[in-house]
Amino acid sequence: MTTLNLPLGGIRVLDFTQVMMGPCATQMLADFGADVIKIERPGEGDLSRNFFGETSEEAMNNAVFASLNRNKRSVEINTKSEAGRQMIYDLVAQSDVVVDNFRAGVMKRLGFDYETLAKINPAIICASGTGFGEVGPYSHKGGQDVLAQAMTGVMEKTQDPAVPKSIYPTTLCDYTAGMHLVQGILAALLARHKTGRGQKVGVSLYDSMIAMQMQEAAQWSKHREVLNWAAMPLTGVFDTSDGAVVVVGAFKQHPLRDICAALQIEDLSPDYPNLSVQRVNKAYLQGRFRDAFATNTTAHWITRLEAQDLLCAPVRSLGEALDDPQTVANGMLVDIDHPILGAVTLVGSPVHLSDAPVVVRHMPPRLGQHTQEVIREFGLTAHARKEAV
Repeated sequence: MTTLNLPLGGIRVLDFTQVMMGPCATQMLADFGADVIKIERPGEGDLSRNFFGETSEEAMNNAVFASLNRNKRSVEINTKSEAGRQMIYDLVAQSDVVVDNFRAGVMKRLGFDYETLAKINPAIICASGTGFGEVGPYSHKGGQDVLAQAMTGVMEKTQDPAVPKSIYPTTLCDYTAGMHLVQGILAALLARHKTGRGQKVGVSLYDSMIAMQMQEAAQWSKHREVLNWAAMPLTGVFDTSDGAVVVVGAFKQHPLRDICAALQIEDLSPDYPNLSVQRVNKAYLQGRFRDAFATNTTAHWITRLEAQDLLCAPVRSLGEALDDPQTVANGMLVDIDHPILGAVTLVGSPVHLSDAPVVVRHMPPRLGQHTQEVIREFGLTAHARKEAV
C-alpha cells in the first residue's frame, strides 16, 4: 500500500512537539499516512533525546524517543534565526497542519502563531497542546502530567482514605491529551474539506483530565457527592498466596452473594443487602475477602470467580502483559531493527483499520537525518545557510 492510499496520505504535518503529549499525537497521524516532519533544535532536538542526560548517539536515539517517533522525518532548524524562520514559513506554505506542545505564547514569540501562519497559508491548521490552556490564570504555567493529575482532582482520590495520595505511575494525562489533539486535528481537516479554511485547535492537559471525570463532575455538581469507582465496597485488589487479583463486584444482581460463593465463605448478603449498607461496612467485608484470598493462588481464585461470572483479573507486570498471547493477537507489538539501537520492540497502534494496517515506513529518525532531503524536496536552498541548520 502506497502512502497516498493511507487515510492521511497527502497530509503534511510540521511537528514542533517533544516529550510525550505532542509526539504520541503526531505519531498516530504518521502511522496513518501523514508526512510528519519533525522540527528539532540543532544539536539537541526533542527533549526525549536527552532523557537520560547523555549525548552519545545511542543515548539520543534511546528507546523512549523511539517509542514516540516512528514514521517521522527529522529536520534540524534554528527557529530563532531569520533564515530558520523563513525556512519554516516556506514549509508552512506547502503544509496542512502545524503541531506544538509548548507553553502558551511560545509559538507567538517564535513568529509561528496561527494568525501569522494563516496569512501565509489560509488553509493551515495550527494545533497546540498546552498545560492549562492559552487563556486564564494558569496559562503562563509550565504544564506537566503530574501537575495536571494534582490540579484536576485525579490525584486526590484514592481507593481508601488510609491509602496515601500518590502519582499515577504512567503518563495518563499526556496520552489522553495527545489523543484529544489527534481528534481536534482530524475534525479540523474535515471542516477544511467543507470550507477550504484552516483553523486553530487547542487542547490542554488540564481540560483532558477534567473531561475524563465527566461522570464524577456531574455527580458532584448535582448532589455534592464524591463518585469514586475505586472505592466501591465490593471492588478491590487482594493479595493471593502467589500474587494479586482484582475483583469488580458490580454489574450483577447479587455480587456479594456470588463473591462469597467463589471464596467459599458464608453468604454475607442477607446481613449486607444493599450498596448503602455495604459502603458503611466496607472495611469488614474487604477484610473477610482478604483473609480468604490469601489462602490460595491467583489462578485458583480466578477460576472460582469466573465460575460465578464475576469480573476479575490477575494483577500483572508490564512484562507479563507484553508477553501475553492476547497482546500478540491484537497486533500491539512492532519489532524493528534500528540502525543504532538494534532490535527494539515498540507498541503498535491501538486503532486498527482493516484497510490500513500500521507499518513502520520510517525508523525513528536520527537528529536531523532528513534535513538535506527536505531542503531539496521543498526548495529551501536559498534559506539553508549555516545559521539556519
